[in-house]
Amino acid sequence: MDARDIVVSRKDGVATVMLNRPEKRNAVRFSMWKDLARIFNGLSEDSEVRAVVLTGAGGHFSAGADIDEFKEVRDNAEAARDYEHAGEGAMIAIRDCAKPVIALIAGACVGGGLGLALCCDFRIADGTARLGIPAARLGIVYSPLETQLLMAATGASNAKRILMTGRIFPVAEGARLGLVDEIVADAGSAVAELAAALAQNAPLSVAGAKYIVNTIAAGLMAERAAEMQRLVEAALNSRDYQEGRRAFAEKRPPRFEGR
Repeated sequence: MDARDIVVSRKDGVATVMLNRPEKRNAVRFSMWKDLARIFNGLSEDSEVRAVVLTGAGGHFSAGADIDEFKEVRDNAEAARDYEHAGEGAMIAIRDCAKPVIALIAGACVGGGLGLALCCDFRIADGTARLGIPAARLGIVYSPLETQLLMAATGASNAKRILMTGRIFPVAEGARLGLVDEIVADAGSAVAELAAALAQNAPLSVAGAKYIVNTIAAGLMAERAAEMQRLVEAALNSRDYQEGRRAFAEKRPPRFEGR
């Protein structure tokens, strides 16, 4: 990975993943999709990380895929298969990360950039954010995975409006459509506060809640019933459950270990 493209930092149990191509409004090139998958798969397994923030440098979240390289890596359907596979790998890694992921959004958040944000559990934006998917203006069809993520946030009618018009929406309208959860003037502080609160809670509880909510939302309860029950029982058998009960009885903050 080019260290200039993606910067990962850690503090107090919170990892921040920053897209770092400000001169390109953090457009994501082919190699970066692969790097994002590797980074988030690693963070999912990192016991020291309790929450993750995904953001961009220079006042923009991400302008999406780097169109300048499409002639080489996405010129036709055959050439695009590897590209689409890399993009979906990144999005799945973010969506399925065992840690809660917060998108801190400013400026451009469009196309594949919005796809990345939609993979996150929470999306908090400031007043500068602009959101949309201009696929129809480029002559491409948004992938089934990305469309599923979009529909989960917006519903079918709004997803059609976003995809078929190709419009870039101001943040207030984006929030009305369901693209962001909150608009906050100081979004950085709001995200830091949320990440800190998530990092203080029991990791098994947080990971279990994320998995079960996502499973129910995807309509996969029957297929994943055994895994959901395993997560419930693992939490009940954990040292953290015992610590949480003791801390409640002793009227003190719990000290969770993630086991």
